Amino acid sequence: MLTDELDRWAGEGRTATLWWRDDDSARPIPALDRLLALRAQAAAPLALAVIPAMVEDETAARVDSGDDIDVLQHGYAHLNHAPPGKRKAELGPERSADEALDELAAGRRRLTALFGARALDVLVPPWNRIASALVGRLASAGFSGLSTYGPRARSAPGLRQVNAHVDIIDWRATRGFVGVDEALALAVGHLRARRTRAAGDEPTGLLSHHRDHDEAAWAFIGAFLEATAAHPATRWMSARDAFAAPRRRRLGP
Repeated sequence: MLTDELDRWAGEGRTATLWWRDDDSARPIPALDRLLALRAQAAAPLALAVIPAMVEDETAARVDSGDDIDVLQHGYAHLNHAPPGKRKAELGPERSADEALDELAAGRRRLTALFGARALDVLVPPWNRIASALVGRLASAGFSGLSTYGPRARSAPGLRQVNAHVDIIDWRATRGFVGVDEALALAVGHLRARRTRAAGDEPTGLLSHHRDHDEAAWAFIGAFLEATAAHPATRWMSARDAFAAPRRRRLGP
């Protein structure tokens, strides 16, 4: 299924770009070490969405040992402020935008102090939810990028938006691996939509959560990285490159 789709990209002389985002980094736990080791073995760029209010100094020390690792801002404290019965959100419409922006500014300072140039001005809202009014103020607050999940439902003014599209965790039922067939269907579905111009031109995003992986999830990531890296029609992108402003074509000689 995946190989067939990538073969179609190759047949059209096109390259399928991919990127990898892992959410909820904070503490230097064994699962983080396993994630970093897997990344190193696959030589794949990795974007860690880090929770500023929870991150520890030792986490930064471990991340600093690897190349091709970028740090994105995963909200501030990953706390749910939605009322009972509503979907969880830290940056939802229930809060004052000014209050949320003050927290995000503090979070940016924390990540910059810990990770230096690895920390990008890219926001990953906890639970992939953010109020529209807040999105409209992110650029003026110093953010250059936004990453949520799934198809982009709306534009993000002044921001480069690159989402994730292949969530490998079954959050609604088992909270374990979603299954090989389902994960591949998500990947192939987005790749096909891009190839046929039914989706926007952004790299297909693998989404992982190292703290929640079972053995099947770890196995899938390794196999997916290996299979895609071996295909001539694919290229794994770093978050830094994915969120860089598109280059304008030069006109004339």
